[in-house]
Amino acid sequence: MKLATWNVNSLKVRLPQVLDWLGTSGVDVLCLQELKMPHEKFPLAEFEEIGYQACWAGQKTYNGVAVISRESTRAVQANMPNFPDDHQRLIAATLPSPQGDIRVVSVYCPNGQAVESDKYTYKLAWFKALHKWLEQELTRYPRMVVLGDYNVAPADADVHDPAKWAGDVLVSPPERAAFEALLSLGFTDAFRHFPQEEKMFSWWDYRRMAFRRNAGLRIDHALVSSALLPFCASCEIDKAPRRNEQPSDHTPVIVTLDLAVEKAV
Repeated sequence: MKLATWNVNSLKVRLPQVLDWLGTSGVDVLCLQELKMPHEKFPLAEFEEIGYQACWAGQKTYNGVAVISRESTRAVQANMPNFPDDHQRLIAATLPSPQGDIRVVSVYCPNGQAVESDKYTYKLAWFKALHKWLEQELTRYPRMVVLGDYNVAPADADVHDPAKWAGDVLVSPPERAAFEALLSLGFTDAFRHFPQEEKMFSWWDYRRMAFRRNAGLRIDHALVSSALLPFCASCEIDKAPRRNEQPSDHTPVIVTLDLAVEKAV
């Protein structure tokens, strides 16, 4: 099973790119963030036409998340019950697999804007709620993958110029601690589970030719629960969509689970 995450930064603008990528990448599940469209405007028919199902939580102008999948989902939940919020930042759904049901969560974590801002405080509170919610969900769904735009670069290796970014939003110690707290629940950052090339990022600013200079950050992640880690075969960043005309500033991250064979857990 191939699962991917992609912050598309407006599904209306990027829909042709997403449909093309689904046709060539062979992914079974695609978690989307920043749909930036009202719930009722979601283009379900276009995904069904190429053999995918979808569940989503939309919002005009901002936020919005979705799970696109070959198999039908069930037990769909939008947002966290322990964090009442009008922002559509999380959707979870259950999918079948040869190893039993897998819980897939698509998350769009708050950006935080700037350290010490109200939005930064909101971000840390949101992460705290996410930690508590995932801790509870793992007791119900031990086989879980949480994919999305976390808006956190976990380590200096995930930053093109650590000295320039030091202490700034996306890399500040409290944000990194919040991300590490999620790992402490038993999740593994799938990308770092495997040897990787240096300077591998998932986001590049539109400004100052950042992509051409590879001046990016790795802020999009796939967290795999301990029950699924033995089945985790690979994790990679696909930079090709960032080269598209009118691209998203993010690019897909893909994790492959080899679920067809029995492995000791």
